[in-house]
Amino acid sequence: MKSTYYTALAASLLMGAGLLLPVHGVAQVSLRTVVDLAQKNSDAVKIANADVDKARAGLSESRDAVIPSMMFATGIPAFPEQGFTGQPPSAFSITVQSLVFSIPQKHFIDSARSSLNAAFARVKDAREQAALEASAAYIELDTVNTELEAAKQQQELAEKLVEIEEQRSEAGVDPQSDWLQAKLTAATLKLAKLHLETRAGTLAKELAMLTGLPDGAIVPYHPSIPEIPAMRGDTPAHTLPGVESARQFALSRERQAKGDHEANFYPQLSFFLQYSRNTGVLNNVASYFVGGLPANNLFSGFNVSVPLLDMIHRAKARESAADALRSRVEAEQAEHQNDFQIEQLTGTLRELDAQAEIAGLKQQIAADQLKTVETQLENGNGSGGQPQLSPKAGQQARIDERQKYLDSLESEFELAKARLELLRALGHMEDWLNEVHAK
Repeated sequence: MKSTYYTALAASLLMGAGLLLPVHGVAQVSLRTVVDLAQKNSDAVKIANADVDKARAGLSESRDAVIPSMMFATGIPAFPEQGFTGQPPSAFSITVQSLVFSIPQKHFIDSARSSLNAAFARVKDAREQAALEASAAYIELDTVNTELEAAKQQQELAEKLVEIEEQRSEAGVDPQSDWLQAKLTAATLKLAKLHLETRAGTLAKELAMLTGLPDGAIVPYHPSIPEIPAMRGDTPAHTLPGVESARQFALSRERQAKGDHEANFYPQLSFFLQYSRNTGVLNNVASYFVGGLPANNLFSGFNVSVPLLDMIHRAKARESAADALRSRVEAEQAEHQNDFQIEQLTGTLRELDAQAEIAGLKQQIAADQLKTVETQLENGNGSGGQPQLSPKAGQQARIDERQKYLDSLESEFELAKARLELLRALGHMEDWLNEVHAK
């Protein structure tokens, strides 16, 4: 009952947003909807947003050091006090303090700002990755659904071929091995169709997990998929958000290390003020004062701290320097890995482009041959002297044409998937997503 409720609720929300597109009585979900839901539902995006909140709080913490902080404190003795305790007892006290001047603090603020920039870039990278995964699964499911239609037609043709061969074998026209071969072909095609059905089910489950929609609720709407541009490795690249995040994080660590290092050499100036309300209750401290215990006690001043010898902060500076070096190396490694991926995808794309062209040509040739066979079956052989074609030849030609069509669809999908990955590696994923949202 609960599952039915959530299914109806999700469908109602999508319909209210105008994102369910009824085509031939089937509710189809656009790619834009899938991408939006995947980005909202992504755990990586949620974690990255939490990192932004943390980094924003860290920046506020480093800047607010110069804003006076105020603290109120109070306490009552558990037992009556006897003698002079070192300071006048108070009913309550208010303390105000703030940082006035610190050269290292400027570096700490810059470090926190770079950390926030890194978090923003990490959010963008997580959103693009979620969009890439959802788009690839969506396009693949759209392709597989088309392939399934062709596979069903192919299986029907194969079953018809088995009937023809069975009749020809019983009539003694063809050997029994031809009939067995036709059954093998039908069984092979059935297995291929089962594979496609399993693949479609897996993709539907993946999209359900990515978007948070019920399993099987997403039916791709092909017109919502914009054309994926055919980019090359020499296309001017934008900085990848993941690489930019690594750079900003390394810069943050470098500024933190600089601040920790300078803290060992530069003095720090701070301000303090404290007011105390003295009390003579439960103590005899008033007897120590000639004029009686004053009710109010106020003192303030500036505190200058000059580092002379602080081994703890020196060790902290060495630790920060090591972290900064590691972060810089990791940022350079991220850049090199992205450059390598671009080069690898460029080579793969050239191969896939050639394979898609070959598969398309084979499909066209098979379609042309099928027309020739069907013409001969319909009109006979004319005066060419060729032997009369059997219905068996027609079925085999139709099966072969469907197979070439399936191969062409698969090649086109692999090409589209590689193009999407290259778009991401080149930093142009956002441009394509803008086209998705414009659909």
